[in-house]
Amino acid sequence: MGRKVTVATCSLNQWALDFEGNSERILRSIEIAKARGAKYRLGPELEICGYGCADHFYESDTLLHSFQVLGNLLESPVTQDIICDVGMPIMHHNVRYNCRVLFLNRKILLIRPKMMMANHGNYREMRWFSPWNQLRQVEEYFLPRMIQEITGQDTVPIGDCVLSTKDTCIGTEICAELWSPNSPHIRMGLDGVEIFTNSSASHHELRKADQRVNLVKSATTKSGGIYLYANQRGCDGDRVYYDGCAMVAINGDIVAQGAQFSLNDVEVITATLDLEDVRSYRGELCQPHMESEPKPCHRIKVNFSLSSGDDIDLPTHQPIKWHCHTPEEEISLGPACWLWDYLRRSGQGGFLLPLSGGVDSSSTACIVHCMCVLLCQSIEDGNTRVLEDVRRVVGDESYRPLQPSELCGRIFTTCYMASENSSEDTCNRARDLAKQIGSTHMNINIDMAVKGILGIFSVVTGRWPQFRASGGCHRENLALQNVQARVRMVLAYLFAQLSLWARGKPGGLLVLGSANVDESLTGYFTKYDCSSADINPIGGISKTDLKSFLLYCTEHFQLTALRGILAAPPTAELEPLTDGQVSQTDEADMGMTYSELSVIGRLRKISRCGPFSMFCKLIHMWKGALSPMEAAQKVKHFFRMYSVNRHKMTTVTPSYHAESYSPDDNRFDLRPFLYNTRWTWQFRCIDNQVSQMAADSPKQ
Repeated sequence: MGRKVTVATCSLNQWALDFEGNSERILRSIEIAKARGAKYRLGPELEICGYGCADHFYESDTLLHSFQVLGNLLESPVTQDIICDVGMPIMHHNVRYNCRVLFLNRKILLIRPKMMMANHGNYREMRWFSPWNQLRQVEEYFLPRMIQEITGQDTVPIGDCVLSTKDTCIGTEICAELWSPNSPHIRMGLDGVEIFTNSSASHHELRKADQRVNLVKSATTKSGGIYLYANQRGCDGDRVYYDGCAMVAINGDIVAQGAQFSLNDVEVITATLDLEDVRSYRGELCQPHMESEPKPCHRIKVNFSLSSGDDIDLPTHQPIKWHCHTPEEEISLGPACWLWDYLRRSGQGGFLLPLSGGVDSSSTACIVHCMCVLLCQSIEDGNTRVLEDVRRVVGDESYRPLQPSELCGRIFTTCYMASENSSEDTCNRARDLAKQIGSTHMNINIDMAVKGILGIFSVVTGRWPQFRASGGCHRENLALQNVQARVRMVLAYLFAQLSLWARGKPGGLLVLGSANVDESLTGYFTKYDCSSADINPIGGISKTDLKSFLLYCTEHFQLTALRGILAAPPTAELEPLTDGQVSQTDEADMGMTYSELSVIGRLRKISRCGPFSMFCKLIHMWKGALSPMEAAQKVKHFFRMYSVNRHKMTTVTPSYHAESYSPDDNRFDLRPFLYNTRWTWQFRCIDNQVSQMAADSPKQ
């Protein structure tokens, strides 16, 4: 009958500028799609070169190598008899565009440039690409000679156009266009386009996946249609993790779903759907609005069908319920996959973590444990590529992990760096957790190094600083804390470089950091302390979420040592103990609780609040808990801390991006690092408002 179509979309773990690996993964996905009967294969955004090339997009080499890969794809027998939709940068009239290239049987059908750019948060597409602003217009693109020799074509269409096969019509969206209030699928749907495709490079944030699903469902609920969504997966060389979630929807229902987190480099999702379901849906719900567009889509015709003549016995995919991970599961999966990508691609032999026995470093340790669980599960499921990577990391071609804790001992080293201010409780908690996850654990005493550094200072100045508890001033107290913290960083890197050497093994270790997003926001850490590491899997996660994650690990992985860690008050243990007990706590030092800080962080970034507007919101949010005067004091205290310490964000360890209120200075949260920390005008506005409220209160 020619009404049922089988289509394929995918998630690929591409790597910026890895043209060899990217090409191989693209071909593998096309091969799988064809084996499952698909006649159309959709891939992620800029999949040929990798999405995260950044300023390498300026280089002519990136364009050249992308066309070389395209040439190989065109010539490959794997790509025959299936419409292939791939992503790459293209220069047209000396302007760079982020494009989709659709080809079939050694012929390029069309080039579709991106029309709406992602230019906020982590994205800077306008820096490298221009949007195609010519609505419904198509021009001629002159192909490079190397492509002409393969296709026999001199020019191909480039612009805002759709593909018309013998049995249906296919229209393209690219990533951010789905999120736009004026998405192209709206106009295309009204003009009779039945299949919409979206090629994305969309990163993971906690609690974000359902937004993506709702947008895809909404796109086909309004005017019917089939929607294919492809996304990149993994760490392609930056702070974000692209989290897959390839999917297929029809008329508002999801019918096929890919994994959000996975160690598989290639995942292909196929679905068989009935075009008549789209037509009948539109016939009842949308007919009065169809063909209302003043200018129809430019259709590129191709003599090819997605359907076959005899498909009566071909079953179609039915609606499924989308499975969303809890935030705790997301933390256990996303950062773990990101760490593995970084480790295997860095060529190092494992990780080293200064494990203090607190919530933050324990969270980092648990994420590494989760990574080992995923690796063992993937190997058990028959993933030979993961096994090859594990063997390369551990330096043993015959190695096969027996269980996560045994693998953890091979690739993960933890060390407790004690000083005279450390308590026996934290030492025991670190040791117990290390034993349960299986890491190679060391106890290191740093007092000798600290005294040596202070001795040098004393010889030069004739003075020996004292802690506040011993009569020292604030400056002395802070400097003594910082010396301890910075010694730990130096020792962490020393042991990371030479630990494997000392054991007679090749390679070095990557140092892991463990400062959370709230501490980064206020600068509650020492610049160049052991939070200064190679990478940090929890730098974009709040303290509140980390505690929930540890509770999840306690129950899910039976890590009972975490109970004591969760029960203990957060402390840096940098000041002298009182009767053997901790006298310093994080929340007392910061002047606010972690839950208060999480609220303030969201208002600062997500709600775009300065000091005054933040105060105006908090007096209502915290009404009953804090008076307007107390709320004002919290706001002013936060902004003083934030502005005094903002310079620390310029050197902060690259962290996994997980929160929309991250203060990451590299790309996501661009702010000055030299402030007038008195905020005189802003704080005066707050004070005036507090006075006005106090004066008005008797009248209420």
